[in-house]
Amino acid sequence: MLDLRFVVEHLDEVRASLSRRGAVPPGFDRITELALSRREAILAGEARKRAVNEASAGFAKLPKGSPEQLAARAASRALGEEAAAFERAQKAAEAELEDLLLRMPNMADPSVPDGESAEQNVEVRRWGEKPSMAFAPKEHFDLGEALGILDFERASKLSGPRFSVLWGAGAAMERALVQFMLDTHVHDHGYTEVYPPFMVKAEALRGTGNLPKFEADLFKIAGEGERAHDLYLIPTAEVPVTNLHAGEILDDATLPRRYVAFTPCFRSEAGSAGRDTRGLIRQHQFDKVEVVHLERPEESEAAHERLTGAAESILQRLGLHYRVVLLCTGDMSVNSRKTYDIEVWLPGQNAYREISSCSNFGDFQARRAGLKYRPAGDSKAKPRLLHTLNGSALAVGRTLVAIIEQYQQADGSVVVPEVLRPYMRGLERITR
Repeated sequence: MLDLRFVVEHLDEVRASLSRRGAVPPGFDRITELALSRREAILAGEARKRAVNEASAGFAKLPKGSPEQLAARAASRALGEEAAAFERAQKAAEAELEDLLLRMPNMADPSVPDGESAEQNVEVRRWGEKPSMAFAPKEHFDLGEALGILDFERASKLSGPRFSVLWGAGAAMERALVQFMLDTHVHDHGYTEVYPPFMVKAEALRGTGNLPKFEADLFKIAGEGERAHDLYLIPTAEVPVTNLHAGEILDDATLPRRYVAFTPCFRSEAGSAGRDTRGLIRQHQFDKVEVVHLERPEESEAAHERLTGAAESILQRLGLHYRVVLLCTGDMSVNSRKTYDIEVWLPGQNAYREISSCSNFGDFQARRAGLKYRPAGDSKAKPRLLHTLNGSALAVGRTLVAIIEQYQQADGSVVVPEVLRPYMRGLERITR
């Protein structure tokens, strides 16, 4: 959420930034009017309360039951009613302002290119080479089903479309990837592993910006009466991990906080009808290893590069060809001020597909969630908002897809990347 005072004092700058994103919300031009109305209601209400207190203090000086005292009481009562009316006006203005701010996207970093869609994203770098194949590569679902490691038919019988069952070496590779990703981030990059709940309150989703805008993409827990739960299944570990310190003031000496977490993720994919209906690319339930940073503001830009590089190191050790793109204003999430997407090459699709988004949110989420720290050297210093960052490190199912497609062989088998073999009891190749 953007800072109200900043928005009011820099209205044209904010409007220009949101216009770059094509996301100036309805009612934006009422912000100044609402902020002024709120301030006037506060001042008028406080003045009436002071007058009530002064009148009350004078009651004792008037003869009990006298016309003067009765008149003073009536005047005091009228002032109290006016104070209450101004308080209601203040709360109404605040509610409308909060609704506007909650629906307003973050301001894009000046380095972010303008654009309306993924077509305007800018490629930053590539790693490795596309695998050379002397045969027509297949897509992962055809290969996986032929090898007996992917089963969509039985998953549909159990849960409906956009679910999968992994068998044998497929299940083993999913588990191996999770452990490999966690080990790499903990041992090589110094992250602290955390295992959070998979269900969260609405406040946690508001803290990361998933509510109110993206409620249609969430799964809410059903129940009635005593069994009713105001909980949602998490769309990503970003939600619980970012909110671990919600409402806290952290000691500067404990910063930065860098966490890595494995969780299943749950998304209704409400806005993706007809997209990637086959395979593992777009599922209602999928595994992901996520990293979250809580950083000092002056260090978040460098941390963004570090976070992205750590995610890239997973693909490099797996030997998977990929590229990094800087998202344009029209392709970023509403929370992000700057995002790198890591896109892995899928020979079966003859295309790059996103496998990780690495974003710097600035203080956008921290303001919603109340994430603060006290600068070192002054115990009386005013707490400052932290900067939050997060990224997939990586989407496990999509990494499995990339391995199946990039390591496929002419006979339909799939070579297991060398770094995963110790996690898979030495298996070198997946065959039927």
